[in-house]
Amino acid sequence: MVIIEEKVKISILCQLYGKLLTEKQYEVLDDYYNNDLSLSEIAENLEITRQAVRDNIKKGENKLLEYEEKLGIMKKVMEQEEKIAVILSEITKIKSKSSDKEVERILEHIKNELNCLV
Repeated sequence: MVIIEEKVKISILCQLYGKLLTEKQYEVLDDYYNNDLSLSEIAENLEITRQAVRDNIKKGENKLLEYEEKLGIMKKVMEQEEKIAVILSEITKIKSKSSDKEVERILEHIKNELNCLV
């Protein structure tokens, strides 16, 4: 299983579940995690205090983690991507050992289709 850095995890969760948050929570999380703005910059842009920004970030993070715990979409997507990577690796092994052009053509087609899923 892949270990994800916390910032990346929250960024992904924000993409998946962000629209379920309040508008302000989503905006603050998006600015903080995806636009790399500081608490001060966000506070200034939204005309709120740094503490209010921090509170919105914490509440938003907690909501995102709660949604993921209940729905598990990110976990399922990551598991699917890992399985696809294994399949692609196996296809490459088969192709390198095969001398049948038709089998190679079919494997290449399957590989292309799987790459579209990742």
